[in-house]
Amino acid sequence: MSPPFRLAVRVTPKGGRDGVDGWAADEAGRPVLKVRVSSPPADGAANAAVVALIAKALKVPKSAVRIAAGETARVKRLDIDGAGAAQIALAFGPPPGEG
Repeated sequence: MSPPFRLAVRVTPKGGRDGVDGWAADEAGRPVLKVRVSSPPADGAANAAVVALIAKALKVPKSAVRIAAGETARVKRLDIDGAGAAQIALAFGPPPGEG
């Protein structure tokens, strides 16, 4: 079995809608997917919304998307089973520097 795909996301909770706003670069120049969710950052609601949004966009079950780091931070690292770089690029466009 292949290792999970690691995806960095920057989350804006209470963003008015659930959606992906495209790619940005973090302070170190690494690609980060900008995501907004309408849920507040309380009781894990925003995290659950992020998992559901990414899973739906990638057409994988929600159980395949896990928050591996950044549970309470805006920038989170997701581990995604059953997805690869090509599937990420197809769903969200290629990350900066890769397309």
